[in-house]
Amino acid sequence: MENEVWLKDVAVFLAAAGIAAPFFRALKQSAVLAFLLAGVLLGPFGLGRLVESIPWLHFVTISDPHAVEPMGEAGILFLLFMLGLELSFGRLWALRKDVFGLGAFQVLLSATLIGAVAMFMGLEAGPASVIGLSLALSSTAIVMQILIEDRKAATPTGRTAFSVLLFQDIMVAPILILVGFLGIGGGSLLPAIGQAVIGGAFAIAFIGLVGRFAVRPAFQLAASAGGREMMLALTLLAVLGASAATAYAGLSLALGAFLAGLLLGETEFKTQIEIDLEPFKGLLIGLFFMTVGMGVDPLELAASWPIILGGTSALILGKGVLVYSGARLFGKPRHVGVQVATLLGPAGEFAFVVVGAAVAANVIGVQVAAQITAMAGLSMLITPFIARAGSRLADRLLPGDLGVHNHAPDDMPDGHVIIAGYGRVGRLLGELLLEENADIIAIDTDPKRIAQCRKDGIRIYYGDAGRIETLIKAGVESAAQFIVTVDNPDKAERVVRAVRSRRKDAPITARATDRKHADRLITAGASFVIHEAAEAALQLAVHALQDFGMSPDAARARITRAREEIYGDPEKEPVDGP
Repeated sequence: MENEVWLKDVAVFLAAAGIAAPFFRALKQSAVLAFLLAGVLLGPFGLGRLVESIPWLHFVTISDPHAVEPMGEAGILFLLFMLGLELSFGRLWALRKDVFGLGAFQVLLSATLIGAVAMFMGLEAGPASVIGLSLALSSTAIVMQILIEDRKAATPTGRTAFSVLLFQDIMVAPILILVGFLGIGGGSLLPAIGQAVIGGAFAIAFIGLVGRFAVRPAFQLAASAGGREMMLALTLLAVLGASAATAYAGLSLALGAFLAGLLLGETEFKTQIEIDLEPFKGLLIGLFFMTVGMGVDPLELAASWPIILGGTSALILGKGVLVYSGARLFGKPRHVGVQVATLLGPAGEFAFVVVGAAVAANVIGVQVAAQITAMAGLSMLITPFIARAGSRLADRLLPGDLGVHNHAPDDMPDGHVIIAGYGRVGRLLGELLLEENADIIAIDTDPKRIAQCRKDGIRIYYGDAGRIETLIKAGVESAAQFIVTVDNPDKAERVVRAVRSRRKDAPITARATDRKHADRLITAGASFVIHEAAEAALQLAVHALQDFGMSPDAARARITRAREEIYGDPEKEPVDGP
């Protein structure tokens, strides 16, 4: 019977994930809100209240919320892992002024202000600090989605918002550590901070040493064996092993997952790991937010709606003012400050993570947690509308001569070249391009080759270039040219089709083994194809003809005619294009 209930609850969750989340995305809302509302509706305080009077509702509600909590906790681990995976020391250094300047300004001042209000309302310093820190964070998922949809991710607004979000993401793990120590220390703030700093330092040192000497070799071995399944297993082992290590040291599980992400984010396998884990991460995180929603009692919230509505309004306004002030302090134009303020004023999904951890550690009470999560959820729900209003206001603040160009990046770099396959041919080609100061990104599946290239400072990703996800990570949308040197005919054709499906007019140069393979590549969408066997034969023929006594100019002219016969006369038969 218990197994039947568990299977039924899983089926209800999957139905919510397959119906509610896509429905909200169609409405241009965050899937996080879909899972939250689904948890409220299908949980014990929603339709679950009516099961006794309407028995058939048993089949469309979650009967045992506690049974799915471990899976929700696993979702948090992978959320923090993917967060660490996205961070890189190079990215942080490039954006250091905005990340550690404006980002720290926003988070610390917002947390201080919100915490002070919470203490004024009667809470102690420990719980008030947790509430302040949780609401100081914004929604990375919602904000970045809005920026991408509005084509502003590469504008000054997008880069500024991303920098602040990056600092907020970095702060998640320390906040969770603080919550854990507040629970252990009975709510005493200063000792908890000291323990968090010391414990975090030891954990980072230990996991860093293990990762340096064990993680990369293990992944190289798995990649050499040719199994994505092995790499996925190693990834799961790294996440769970690091989480167990931090938990054993008295720190949070989430910290270990975050550190594991940081370690693997510096390896050549980062792109492939992101692609493989993305579907699992989304489902597990969705389950976590459903468990959060199940703990919300709508009737209790309705009774305190003035507090929730007033608190949400004050939160958005207060954070917005601080973000705008910080943006102006760090030299941002008025229109950028307004847009970033409206994007980052609302709370984010990590408020649920932090508040949930605080409730589990008995740092804050359930009723207070319900009010805080309600304010966070409401602010997230209206984020797109606030951002749209902020965008209109920012457009009015633009100087007159910039109004037409307000959606274009101000320092768009030249397009890079993506080289699929970095063996002997690809590497030789890449070196020639690098000598001409071209910006290249290579994709390959040989871990030894990748390791050597990374040592040489070449930007190279591990992954299958025939998968759209890998190409997106390599910047397929902004690349100026694509060169396919993969030696496997079927894989080369798949790469060309994948590129052409995303970029209809981009130049694609491909390497073919023979004429038949060249015809397949042209049909797939290649712009120009080099016949590998034919080119080798033609080069040999040049020397052979000269050895027979033909002059060099005559030999080259004869080979040119032969090349035209092989590739076709472009004026008569354009076989070098799709």
